[in-house]
Amino acid sequence: MEALSALTKGIDIESDPKGVFNAALQVYEKFMELFKDGGQVEAASKAQEDVESLENTKLNIAVTGESGSGKSSFINALRGLGAEDQGAAQTGEIETTTEPTAYPHPSYLNVILWDLPGIGAMDFGPERYLQMVNFSRYDFFVIVASERFRSSHADLAREIQRMEKKFYFVRCKVDEDLANARRAHPQAYVEENVLQRIRENARKCLRDQGAINPQVFLLSNWDLGQYDFPLLEETLEKDLPHLQRLAFLLSLPNFSPEIIEKKKSALRGHLWKISLVSAFINVLPMGSVSLSCDVGLLLVSMITFYKQFSLDDDSLAKLARRAGKPVAELKAVIISPQGEVLTRDVLMKKIVQVGYDLTRSVERLFDLVPVISTLGAAGLSFATSYSILSNFLEKVAEDAQRVRKKALE
Repeated sequence: MEALSALTKGIDIESDPKGVFNAALQVYEKFMELFKDGGQVEAASKAQEDVESLENTKLNIAVTGESGSGKSSFINALRGLGAEDQGAAQTGEIETTTEPTAYPHPSYLNVILWDLPGIGAMDFGPERYLQMVNFSRYDFFVIVASERFRSSHADLAREIQRMEKKFYFVRCKVDEDLANARRAHPQAYVEENVLQRIRENARKCLRDQGAINPQVFLLSNWDLGQYDFPLLEETLEKDLPHLQRLAFLLSLPNFSPEIIEKKKSALRGHLWKISLVSAFINVLPMGSVSLSCDVGLLLVSMITFYKQFSLDDDSLAKLARRAGKPVAELKAVIISPQGEVLTRDVLMKKIVQVGYDLTRSVERLFDLVPVISTLGAAGLSFATSYSILSNFLEKVAEDAQRVRKKALE
């Protein structure tokens, strides 16, 4: 599969039509070279397995902490929801959770955040607590505090570690601490110094309770792009298996330009698999051109890009409410075809257009008139699918950047 991944490596498909076309020719040439001795059908079957594996990948994240620590707000922030949005985790200073409560991501139902009962009020040890919340269900734990980390946090972390699962200490409400420090010492206030002091105090509290070299991530549930969330995301990238890492990344809200670029890069590395499946599995002949594609797969993939970049109607409506702007104002900066315009018929016309131009060029460049081989037709199908998906992905990522910028104005 590494050779297949290299098939499209180093090829940038731009939004410029000439760039798109030239890149598609490069993809075709690489495809023909790679599969000149066969193996393309087997490769397509393996690619289909990978595509389906990503769709079916489950990620269960346990979030625990004391009452009022911000764990419910943290869950809502990761799901791109405000406290008043439908399906949001209930927030409040009084413990609102008496048993593990599942909160599926609104766009990725296989990514589930679990709000666990508060650990501060439990009158039994961490081992019993983990049994009570069904420890084996979760892929990793986030242990949240808003002020001081206590012995209950450290004891729970040790038990999680003993049972060989990952955990992460998160110190929430850092924005409130900074505001208080600014009011108390306006002349001496230096944000980075205050953050470092909070971080060291949190680590000291945990060390005093027996935690060994604890790492603490400072967050604001109201602005995930600030402080240590990018570092937490990078840490999870290293710790999680590949498919779970990708599922987590794609489920994140567009809280920074960098996260949008990360999503685009991750998806670009996945496009060749979709394109290979499109060229060989459940294909539909495209009329007068020498190619066949799985139009349904391509259409579903493009619609999914909208959800992954939070450009679907539900995500835009939630963002508009939080930003205090009309949805139409956010939609006005979207250039790519929106949901109601992106139909099967529209996509088929695009495939035929790109495929026809590519076929004519291949015939001229490789002297294949009037017959293109079976492998050549598959190569054209692959290159056409890849160029359409890649160009669309580029436009959707640009739209996500524009929508984010407009929401912040």
